[in-house]
Amino acid sequence: MILLQTNDVMRRFGADVLFHNIDLQIQDHGRTALVGRNGAGKTTLLKMIAGITQPDEGTISKVKDLTIGYLAQDQGLDSQNNIWAELDLVFAPLHKMEKEIYQLEDQLGDLDSDSDQYQQVLNKYDRLQDEYKKQGGFEYESRMRGILHGFGFGEEYYDTPVDALSGGQKTKLALAKILLQEPNLLILDEPTNHLDMNVLAWLEDYLKSYRGALLVVSHDRYFLDHVVKDVYDLDNRTLTHYTGNYTQFVAYKQERLKAEWKHYDQQQKKIAKLEDFVNRNIVRASTTKRAQARRKQLEKMDRLERPETDDRSIHFQFHSDKDSGTEVLDVENAKVGYDEQVLAGPLSFTVRKPQRIGIIGPNGIGKSTLLKSLLHQIPLVSGTVKFGANLEIGYYDQEQQQLHPEKTVLDEVWDDHPEVPEKDIRSLLGSFLFVGDDVYKPVHDLSGGEKARLELTKLSFKPINFLILDEPTNHLDIDSREVLENAINEFTGTVLFVSHDRYFINQVATDVLDMHKDGITYYEGNYDDFLAEQTKRQSSIPSDNTNKQATPSTGKQSYQQSKEQQKARRKLQRQVDKLEQEMSELEDQQTQLQEKMSQPEIATDIGKLTDLQKDLDATKDKAEEVELAWTEAAEKLEEFDQQN
Repeated sequence: MILLQTNDVMRRFGADVLFHNIDLQIQDHGRTALVGRNGAGKTTLLKMIAGITQPDEGTISKVKDLTIGYLAQDQGLDSQNNIWAELDLVFAPLHKMEKEIYQLEDQLGDLDSDSDQYQQVLNKYDRLQDEYKKQGGFEYESRMRGILHGFGFGEEYYDTPVDALSGGQKTKLALAKILLQEPNLLILDEPTNHLDMNVLAWLEDYLKSYRGALLVVSHDRYFLDHVVKDVYDLDNRTLTHYTGNYTQFVAYKQERLKAEWKHYDQQQKKIAKLEDFVNRNIVRASTTKRAQARRKQLEKMDRLERPETDDRSIHFQFHSDKDSGTEVLDVENAKVGYDEQVLAGPLSFTVRKPQRIGIIGPNGIGKSTLLKSLLHQIPLVSGTVKFGANLEIGYYDQEQQQLHPEKTVLDEVWDDHPEVPEKDIRSLLGSFLFVGDDVYKPVHDLSGGEKARLELTKLSFKPINFLILDEPTNHLDIDSREVLENAINEFTGTVLFVSHDRYFINQVATDVLDMHKDGITYYEGNYDDFLAEQTKRQSSIPSDNTNKQATPSTGKQSYQQSKEQQKARRKLQRQVDKLEQEMSELEDQQTQLQEKMSQPEIATDIGKLTDLQKDLDATKDKAEEVELAWTEAAEKLEEFDQQN
């Protein structure tokens, strides 16, 4: 069932069109992402869908009695209540029922149990009790505790005034309150800001089982991969729908653009050929009729528009003038904090060329403080830090305190390199999307994303062989994050970075350091490797005696036993092979359907496109079922081989 849909929605800013022809559908229980570059209009569209603003053109229709919960970006709660009392406001209707139930109980105590009035009050009491139970009256407190715990608010926080919380905590509390309200449609704009990895993992699991529908804007690609099932891409002032999570969307978009360019190029070649024939033959008596026929063919041709995408993106690379030594950094028994107050430690670890090490850990543990202590911006409480030889260090500060608020964008870079011609500085700034009059903007007027790009501009200009980065993906849109990932992966030096962006860590990290209050734990690999190893370490390992008891004695098998085992294995192998073949065929079907959908005559036919989309969705569902069956069969085959 469709809960909400937009029809041909448009938003103008003066004479400029921000977006147009916006057609979007939210299905019951849907898990939908809205993606697009910074400034494309995602938040503007969300506000229209939430009913906060109205479109300039088009309509937004909703099912009757649809409840919508909207969390704006970095929206916090302002309240004089403590945390528990503030969230308890969500259940005001239940408290009203509780009061009525108590009043009815008092009435029943005063009435004769044989009277008609007693029976009437009792019936009302029973109905109210049933409704109270149906609306969760006996479990709302446990729900509150569960959600508060999920967001990192233990019982010691319950009496804390909301106004005493940090901005990030207020945002988490606002999200907790909306989740408790359980609207039919939950609209979240960048909900993962201020959340550490443990809370993110909890939120992903919670949203997967959420009873309503979800529409989310997020730059957190790992979050999108784990939560959403379809994606709307706001690109080039219009909207395109894709089925699947974020990674699948990226692949499908590339396929679609590739197909569109192929059809466009084919048509352009055909047009050029026809025009050339007309130009060469229109004046020749013997070929005039054929040339006129070609001209009519050209006039009747439905010409494809040149495929367009808003692909403006930063492009840069880090460089060094010399190689560092193998030993880049040694940290021994370091304790970090402020004014003798220890946040974490003792911390001991090494960094070697050309590792790319990601530091993870809960918010407030002191990750940024550690980086600043390494750079001697904040003194260590105790311990030692030893840097290697020939280091050229580049530091990215998530708070952008290295930027000068009163300088212009141009001067911020040029003042560090006065010997470089202005045109070269402006060319560099242009590669970071600072063009035209943008270079004269004062730093204090820049957005968070612009400041992030400016700091990366400065880093790319100086020679570096050891990069130290503090939350480098904050404020960057997804395209810019991918460019940064490529720049780091192509960098021949060493990288030490703090990040809560799990997708980013997966793309660039060779090693992970998990920082906690009492120390730091090393893991080889990226974030997924860290999760796998953590699970492995937490699982119980059987003792040698247990292994001996669990392992049957091996001896010569009888011919009959061997024959039966071979027969059983062949059966399992045939099942695996059959499912692999089905998976391959279903993949081919999906490719054929996607190619059909990209054909110009179908792409403009909503009816045919809808039918094909249904076929594609059904094929994908079938492919998922077959893949699951194949996984189970392959595991059985592997277990069989291990046991025999």
